[in-house]
Amino acid sequence: MVLAPATASSTDSNPVEDGGAPIDAPGLSYFVFALFFIFGGITSLNDVILPKLKELFTLNYTQAMLIQFCFFTAYLVIGIPGAQLVKRIGYMRGAVVGLLTMMAGCLLFIPASRTATYGLFLLALFVLASGVVVVQVVTNPLISLLGPQKTVHSRLTFAQAFNSLGTTIFPRVGSTLILGGLAAVTASQLSGTELDAYRTAESQAIVHTYIGLAVALAVIAAVVWSFRNRLQGERHEHTSLAGGFALLSRPRFGFGALCIFLYVGAEVSIGSLIVSYLRQSHVMGLDELSAGKMIAYYWGGALVGRLVGSYLLRVFSPGKLLATFALGAIALLAISTHSAGTLSGYSLLAIGLMNSIMFPTIFSLACEKLGSRAADGSGVINIAIFGGAVVPLLTGMLADASGSLRLAMALPAICYGVIAAFGWYARRPATA
Repeated sequence: MVLAPATASSTDSNPVEDGGAPIDAPGLSYFVFALFFIFGGITSLNDVILPKLKELFTLNYTQAMLIQFCFFTAYLVIGIPGAQLVKRIGYMRGAVVGLLTMMAGCLLFIPASRTATYGLFLLALFVLASGVVVVQVVTNPLISLLGPQKTVHSRLTFAQAFNSLGTTIFPRVGSTLILGGLAAVTASQLSGTELDAYRTAESQAIVHTYIGLAVALAVIAAVVWSFRNRLQGERHEHTSLAGGFALLSRPRFGFGALCIFLYVGAEVSIGSLIVSYLRQSHVMGLDELSAGKMIAYYWGGALVGRLVGSYLLRVFSPGKLLATFALGAIALLAISTHSAGTLSGYSLLAIGLMNSIMFPTIFSLACEKLGSRAADGSGVINIAIFGGAVVPLLTGMLADASGSLRLAMALPAICYGVIAAFGWYARRPATA
């Protein structure tokens, strides 16, 4: 399925501008799709880096989840300032700033590797994520502005399919490049200078991967800069730095922001633990490289679901469909944690299919009728993505405390339960 560049007729009101003129930029949809692909793929590499650094620095689950904590904390810190920046310099220039910040984060992996310091890896991930946040502040409202209101849920879900394409391809390639280089010995068998040398040597695979990404990001930033004056009709309401938080007083938006927090937390928690989960003898008993490659099925399910979901959202109520998919995720978690072998493993991976429509549908349902405060809403939603820092850390703590990854999966299940409730609550169009 190929989505043509969206245009709005004179009778169609824009979902974000709330009746204002849509942005006139033929072909811009394809550019936005490319950005979704890039930041989705880079974010998913965390699921590959996590088991690698967990082994190199002999971390428990709580310590390893600091990788996701530092990455997603950027959403809390940069969300509102990122929205202010985009409103000041515009969507396209904002995208360039985001891409260059991502490039800087990739390059920070070089000193992190040379010093074999876990803290520097975490700093690099934070800087990388800061750039991702700015890019997301641009892409989420921009795709909503590029077409009529009646297809906004479908259009945003289709754009998210490109995000899923990135999250499917990057872990597959990243597993080969990063996990495939694990040595015959482990960090737990070494100490002193031997341990430092081992960590430095083994982390080179991470460095080479991110240097390649840095080069690609520099090229993309240059292309985006050449199109910086393409947008016609772009406008923003200028508010104070804290102005976006006032949107939380709207029940629909506030509930939706909470669900973004919980959804990202649940999705990241499961993705981060896939390798460890599938390596368990009572599940699939895979080696680290084989389990790492299985991550692609989790994100691939989201890709398929978003392609199908972009059609379903044109036919069925977005709220009801969201509730159905959330309940499906709970059912799959129950099957996975109460079974063994391939059934347990593949039912966990199949949750990616249920995740597929959640972020774009929650986002578009929450942001209906925001008018010219679209960038503010996107900034707050990006802060809510901080759930990707909190929920995985709590899930890791639960796994360490209980000694069971199965028991730890109860926390993502609770998150999906709240999302199902929001879907039912938002099943009717917003009135204001």
